[in-house]
Order: sequence, then structure tokens, then C-alpha cells
Amino acid sequence: MTQTINKSALFNASCFALITTAFSFSISAGTLKSLGEDLGYTAEKLGYLNSLWFFGFPIAMIIGGLIYHSIGPKKIMKIAFLSHFLGAALTLYAIYFVSDLSYAILLVSNLLMGIGCGCTEAACNPMIADMYTGDKMNKMLNRFHMWFPGGIFVGALLSELMSTLGFSWQSQFWLIPIPALVYVYLFNGKTFPKASVEQASSLSENFKAMLTPLFLFIFACMALTAITEFGPQKWTGLVLESSGAKPMLILALTTGLMAVLRFFGGPVTSALGQTGVLLLGAVISTLGIYLFSTQTGVMVYIAAIFFATGVAFFWPTMLGFVAAKIPKSGALGMSIVGGVGMFSTSIFQPFIGSWIDDDIAEQTALGLTGADLDLAAGQATLSTMMTFPIILIVAFTLLFFWQKGKKPAAVAAH
Repeated sequence: MTQTINKSALFNASCFALITTAFSFSISAGTLKSLGEDLGYTAEKLGYLNSLWFFGFPIAMIIGGLIYHSIGPKKIMKIAFLSHFLGAALTLYAIYFVSDLSYAILLVSNLLMGIGCGCTEAACNPMIADMYTGDKMNKMLNRFHMWFPGGIFVGALLSELMSTLGFSWQSQFWLIPIPALVYVYLFNGKTFPKASVEQASSLSENFKAMLTPLFLFIFACMALTAITEFGPQKWTGLVLESSGAKPMLILALTTGLMAVLRFFGGPVTSALGQTGVLLLGAVISTLGIYLFSTQTGVMVYIAAIFFATGVAFFWPTMLGFVAAKIPKSGALGMSIVGGVGMFSTSIFQPFIGSWIDDDIAEQTALGLTGADLDLAAGQATLSTMMTFPIILIVAFTLLFFWQKGKKPAAVAAH
């Protein structure tokens, strides 16, 4: 019996799921400083809170990729909803407990929200890749992933508005379940697509495809593209607070522009090719982070434009590359690549926090205080973060010539 797939409904539901992920990212980023001040946490302790969000994400993605073809994306998305809702609720009530217990609850809440976000990626990426092929797949993956920066844009503006109106940092977390309720409703009762490549549903074929040099290369590169994108964004409130620009407006500008760019990701990828998009992105993101680390005032907004343009296509293009060039890796391959990106970001969060603490101590020793101290320390940390895209320039130059002239692997027609 032929399946009737409502592609539009499934795609729209996936977008609301990604908006939920984006809300959990932007609201936690926007409230990070207030949370730290209220509870007396150092930047390093805040880094561990961040890292649990990014740790839960890849764990859920990898497990979701392993069980995608056995339990289906619908059940994975039910887990996502429960995790999103419980994570937000625990964050809201954590402050009412004694210090050590409240910190433990916040660690759990960040882990749960990360799990919810990872389940979203594990279910929706392979589903979209199975519904569309070729240039259409690149287009729809970009349009799906536009809702991550798009959701961050909306979440950042709502967070800034609620803070201005005097709402507590805890109350802002109740925004997260709103789009979650929408995606649960849209997914309900829908038929989901089967794998577009026969071997993609075989774990043995998945692992065989993931042991190829090309997959391992992309695996390593994804760790660097993810931290290039999420490192500066997650710490916006702390590292740019004294730059003369509003951190949440910088986050909103960056993510808003990324969303617009991803909407046009299909034509851009068709014109430059996947490897061309990745290489150009590495160059421009390096320039963007350099400007962040050296400029103040209005120029910080210019830096945000360069940064957003550089990182906009990284995530959907990396996943699209795996789907197009290594299709036999299946849902698991896409989840592994996405998972390593988030796992890398998780690992680096405490390091970034400690870089900030060290740079503050170093600049304090030089006699700086107040806003001058915060600015110098923030710019020094951003300068260190610039290492990631510089390595990517070299890596994607190699990938560009490695894949030059090669066509995507054949997949079933849709």
C-alpha cells in the first residue's frame, strides 16, 4: 500500500520543533548573566551549565539516529516535547532551593532541554532528507534550519523585552513550551516517509559508510564549524556587554540575518556548490570574529553581519553534504555528524568560561577596571575563538579540491 505523505505538514511541524530548540538556546543565553548574578556563579560554573545543554543534544541525536528506523520520528518527537517542557519547568523553580541543590537542578534542566533539542534534530533531519532529494533537499534543509536562527531572533527580542519590562529570568523559560505544543499538534496522526536509500535503514551499512575517509573528515570538520557558530553566540551577553552595543540586539541581528540567508540557501548552494559554501563561510566567519575582537560601538553591529554571513550555511550544508555524498550512512550518519558538532560545543563551554575568567584576571592585573576591564577581557576571549574558523579555512580548502568534479551519490527518485 502506497503511503500518503503530507510533506507540508511534516515540514511545518519540524520548523516549530526547531523554533522550540532556538527558544531554549536564546532564552538561556539572554538570561545567563542574570542567573549568574542572582546565584553567585562564576563564568566557569555558567560554562558547565551551558555544557550540559550541548551535551544532552548530541547524546539524544546519536541515540535517536540509532533508533530512528525502529521506533520512528513521531515517538522521538514525543520524547523531545517532554524534555523541553520539564527542562523549562525545572529551571523556573531551581532558585527556590539551597545553592548546591539549585545548581544541580539547573544542570539537570539544561541536560533535559539539550535532550529535547537533540531529539528534534535526530527525527527531523533524516525525515526531510527522505522527503526531498538533490537541490530540493539542500533548499528544504536550509529552510528548516533557518528556523534555528529565526527562532533565536524572536527569542532574543522577547527575552530583551521581558527583561526591560521587569520580568524575572526564570519566567522567560515559560516561552519554550509554546512552540512545542504546536509541533505536537501538527505531528499528530501523520504518516512519515521511508528511507530514500535502501541501505540507509541498515545499521551495518550505516557504520560501513561512516568508516570512510570522507565521513571521518566531515566528522572532524563539524566539531569546528559548530563551535565557530555557537561559541560567540552562546556567550554574547558576557563577552560583548561592554562593547558599546546591546548584546541581545547583536544576537538578534546575527540570527535574524542567518535566518534570511538560509531561506535563500538553495540557490546559493546550487551556485557555489556545498564545498564552495563551506570554504567561503570559513573565511567570512574568521573576519567576523576578528572584528568582534577589535571593534566597539556601531562597528560591532557590522561585525555581526560578517559573522552571521559566515556561519549561516555551516550546519545545513554539513548535514546536506552527508545526505548527498554519503547517503548510506542514513539517519545515523546525519545524527552522528550533528551530534559531534554539539558535543564539541559542550566540551568547549567550560574552556570558554575559564578563558573569560583568565582574561579578566590578566586584565585586572594590568590595572583595568569596570567597563574597560570587561571589554578587554571579552575581546581577548573572542580573539582566542578565532582559531576555530582559521583551521576550517585550511580544512575546507582541502575538501574543495578533494570533491571537485565529483557528483552526489545516486538516490531514489521522489
